[in-house]
Amino acid sequence: MALETLSPDWEFDRLDDGSQKIHAEVQLKNYGKFLEEYTSQLKRIEDALDDSVGDVWDFSLDPIALKLLPYEQSSLLELIKTENKVLNKVITVYAALCCEIKKLKYEAMYEHLGELLTVLITLDEIIDNHATLKDHWTMYKRLLKSVHHNPSKFGIQEDKLKPFEKLLLKLECQLLEGMIFQACIEQQFDSLNGGVSVSKNSTFAEEFAHTLRTAFANVEAKLGEPSEIDQRDKYVGICGLFVLHFQIFRTVDKKFYKSLLDVCKKVPAITLTANIIWFADNFLIQKIPSAAKLLDKKSIHTVKTQRENFLQQRAQSLTKDMQSYYVFVSSWMTKMESILSKEQRMTKFSEDLSNRCNVFIQGFLYAYSLSTIVKTTMNLYMSMQKPMTKTSVKALCRLVELLKAIEHMFYRRSMVVADSVTHITQHLQYQALHSISVAKKRVISDKKYSEQRLDVLSALVLAENTLNGPSTKQRRLIVSLALSVGTQMKTFKDEELIPLQLVLKKLDLISELTERALRDCVPAMMHARHLESYEVLLECYDKEIMEVLNEHLLDKLCKEIEKDLRLSVHTHLKLDDRNPFRVGMKDLAHFFFLNPIRFFNRFIDIKAHVTHYLDKTFYNLTTVALHDWATYSEMRNLATQRYGLSMTEAHLPSQTLEQGLDVLEIMRNIHVFVSRYLYNLNNQIFIERTSNNKHLNTINIRHIANSIRTHGTGIMNTTVNFTYQFLRKKFYIFSQFMYDEHIKSRLIKDIRFFREIKDQNDHKYPFERADKFNRGIRKLGITPDGQSYLDQFRQLISQIGNAMGYVRMIRSGGLHCCSSAIRQLDSVLSDLTRNFAEGTEYFKMLVDVFAPEFRSPKNMHLRNFYIIVPPLTVNFVEHSISCKEKLNKKNKSGAAFTDDGFAMGVAYILKLLDQYQEFDSLHWFQSVREKYVKEIRAVAKQQNVQSTNQDEKLLQTMNLTHKRLEVCLQEFELLYFSLSSARIFFRADKTAAEETQEKKEKEEESGKASNGDLSNSTPAEPVVK
Repeated sequence: MALETLSPDWEFDRLDDGSQKIHAEVQLKNYGKFLEEYTSQLKRIEDALDDSVGDVWDFSLDPIALKLLPYEQSSLLELIKTENKVLNKVITVYAALCCEIKKLKYEAMYEHLGELLTVLITLDEIIDNHATLKDHWTMYKRLLKSVHHNPSKFGIQEDKLKPFEKLLLKLECQLLEGMIFQACIEQQFDSLNGGVSVSKNSTFAEEFAHTLRTAFANVEAKLGEPSEIDQRDKYVGICGLFVLHFQIFRTVDKKFYKSLLDVCKKVPAITLTANIIWFADNFLIQKIPSAAKLLDKKSIHTVKTQRENFLQQRAQSLTKDMQSYYVFVSSWMTKMESILSKEQRMTKFSEDLSNRCNVFIQGFLYAYSLSTIVKTTMNLYMSMQKPMTKTSVKALCRLVELLKAIEHMFYRRSMVVADSVTHITQHLQYQALHSISVAKKRVISDKKYSEQRLDVLSALVLAENTLNGPSTKQRRLIVSLALSVGTQMKTFKDEELIPLQLVLKKLDLISELTERALRDCVPAMMHARHLESYEVLLECYDKEIMEVLNEHLLDKLCKEIEKDLRLSVHTHLKLDDRNPFRVGMKDLAHFFFLNPIRFFNRFIDIKAHVTHYLDKTFYNLTTVALHDWATYSEMRNLATQRYGLSMTEAHLPSQTLEQGLDVLEIMRNIHVFVSRYLYNLNNQIFIERTSNNKHLNTINIRHIANSIRTHGTGIMNTTVNFTYQFLRKKFYIFSQFMYDEHIKSRLIKDIRFFREIKDQNDHKYPFERADKFNRGIRKLGITPDGQSYLDQFRQLISQIGNAMGYVRMIRSGGLHCCSSAIRQLDSVLSDLTRNFAEGTEYFKMLVDVFAPEFRSPKNMHLRNFYIIVPPLTVNFVEHSISCKEKLNKKNKSGAAFTDDGFAMGVAYILKLLDQYQEFDSLHWFQSVREKYVKEIRAVAKQQNVQSTNQDEKLLQTMNLTHKRLEVCLQEFELLYFSLSSARIFFRADKTAAEETQEKKEKEEESGKASNGDLSNSTPAEPVVK
């Protein structure tokens, strides 16, 4: 039938079923792909935000937040509407009065009055504990006295001071003496004109006392129990009401008074607000001294002793309680996740709502218990001035962490919680309405009429009407007041009333779920009025917390991480015991898994803070000591591997780019330079002798060229002039040493000895004679650091040689600088090179300037120098071997591998004295070589003999001797090569006479050439314009 009714227009579509299905599948596929891409985009946004948005939140900074607290737009007069006008007025008055009190907890007016008295007690305790306020008030009164003595100075009229003083006195009496509560209860309640007499109203007294006992019984049963919520606050109110009862009626129920004091054994102290703690025993004894006399002193003392015992027991059980609550809260969070994650079943919707309601309330109960433990314990420690152990502090911090975890759970699942709270509220209202309707039917079914029954029925109708709406604070207040009337005349059975009261209690808790959660101290501080602006207080708080956090966490963590990285990189040095089984191990990596913590207007990112600290430290230390770049690079890699830190590369050069010591600095301090640096002849490099750092400075040709490029080539001649001045001073010391009678006489003896034996000894100076001179000179005396006169003379020659090496380097640096500068100027290359070479023959200049003086007859004592060279070489070789051996030792003080300044100095002085031939006539190095070769062969022969005897100790001694001889021979060979190389600089192939003859020949040739040029020249032709 359905097919027949189709329009002819649909015939084609009806036949095309297959294409429609394919098209629908394609569209669904595209839509699914779009959803996947959109989901992945949202996930990326969420992941990006996870690094910046911390787990610790700030309600005041949240851009969007759900506010679950219902808001009442109707007035009380609109809400309270029944046919019973009198009841309307009574409920309206009570509701208006109760709305003035901050929290709604009581179902009767007595309980609301107790709440009001609690506020007054709290104000008294705050003022009593505020030492700063008292001190400043005292100072202000003293200032007022000064003003009274000299009002004109302060610009105040004297007739206005007395009224002002009376006003201050009134203010002090009413507020600042801690008598707010006392002044309230000591009011005149009886009417003076013969009206109502409150104190003589026995019915009111009995009802008052009965209400107190009933309320106390309900409170005492819950105090200290896991299900406790607000019983401590109610207990404070009951104590206040008890004192009010005594003040009005002047009667004391001793048994009830003792019951109130017995609570102190279970709850020794109650936190009223912040750090204000309240002791019930002190309050009752102070406010009702006559009742305190009825008790024996022992029971009063027991209460105070119990307080100390309670704190001691709490300290001992704190860790255990923390572990128990850790399990409870973890289990609750798991239940919370489970119950909020699964979908609600429509078939069991009521059961699911009940389960959710119970889980929410259980979380709130845990939060209240944790908060009570933390506040009571900390305030008791402060009040009793007892030190807190480290274990207790850790346990308290863990409890606070659990408290915040509960709040975080509610906050993180706030969307689901908000949805659930609305449904739970409606479900609880439904249960309450069902109970009330049953009671209402029971009242209506009773046909007996009375005004009281009418009031009860009106109250139940009012409760029903009020419950049909949002669960606001005002509506719940009206329901509570209405039911206080509606429960009279046994309207409800006992098995009906208790569930109704439980439902209403749940409704209170669920409706104010977010308001009852723990909040931080910042909103309270923002209401501070004792400063010009609360911003000052917040800044102080911010500064103090950050200082504590930096000092006790961030700075220590940075130092620990750096220390760990350093010790790990330098394990080869064995600086510290790193065995985890002996010294323990700290796993600091957990800190870097924490999300950034938001605190005021900043994010505290521990990982980023430590990373920045390490980057900054490694960069600064690398710039100071560039040779450590590899070490810090290794530490960066280790920080990434071990702690997951994203380190930044320093991008500093792995080698130095500086120009070394500046030529000007060396020139000005050349005497320091030649003593602190060692010269290497082959590489033309100076190396620092010793250093306090891990590295030794070096100076090479490139450094000198850089300095010349900086200061200009004119500095070269100035440097040679400074060197000349330095050499003058050193040669003066040199001359004094050679002139010394002890030295001169020994040298003359050695010259005479060599002349006598040279024919017998194949014209070779004996090694034994030189060694004897080296050892014998120590008898003349040694310096405190163990140096002989020959050692000092060797150092003097080395310094002279270093100065000559520096002059050589200056010339090479100048050539290097010019060659770099003229690479692009090929046309002037030859001219510049020739001119530079002619003007920089510094060695020849320094020889020519000193040679005449050295060779003059008045300095004949210097002619003995060539014979002291052999002892000097022996001394130098001993010193060189000692320095090289220190290179392999841990203490490298005095270690060196080169000192070619000595060879340079010897070659220079021999040239100045024109004694190359005299020194060569000694055949000294041939004598040394023959001596060591002979000894080496003798030792080798002995080794062959001893190897057959198999005397291992003697064989080891022979090996050491053989090695020592080879080292000595090698050092003498190196010195010979260095000396030969140095002699080349000073034209050692010619004597002074030959050089003079060569100079004359050159002058004659140049003279002839100039004459020939003049004779061959022709007159210049006139210039035609």
